[in-house]
Amino acid sequence: MKWVTREHVKVDRVACPWLIRKFVDAKAEFLFVPTDKVMEVAKKDGAIPFDVPGVELGHHEGRCSFEAIIRKYELKDAALGVLARIVHGADVSEDLYNQPEAAGLKAIAEGFRYLGLRDDHEILANEFIVYDALYAYCQQHVKGSRTRVSSE
Repeated sequence: MKWVTREHVKVDRVACPWLIRKFVDAKAEFLFVPTDKVMEVAKKDGAIPFDVPGVELGHHEGRCSFEAIIRKYELKDAALGVLARIVHGADVSEDLYNQPEAAGLKAIAEGFRYLGLRDDHEILANEFIVYDALYAYCQQHVKGSRTRVSSE
């Protein structure tokens, strides 16, 4: 299945493809286009739009697109819930959860923009390991290990 969003990925537009590939659609193909072309490309290519205004898998009620995907696809994994709070804090100016890890994720996402990577696909290829590691961290928290993840 094809998925489409805005070009120049950062936090939510890296986290969402990671989430989609791991838990929704292992063969997902991602298209990155200028903001004003997302809906046109979605219609032309039959792609699911995400992280753009006015779409189901976007920001709603103060929550980010990552949270919308978890909700839509009914992903019940507790570690994903913890990860969603971290992604939210790194992506949304009004942080609902106050996760201390969010600031680090935001800094890492900014840093990837300065590495001189060719395009959004290369950023995903390099940054997915960050989300794999963060998800493993969240899994340990859920299992009860002593981590710094807050439990609101």
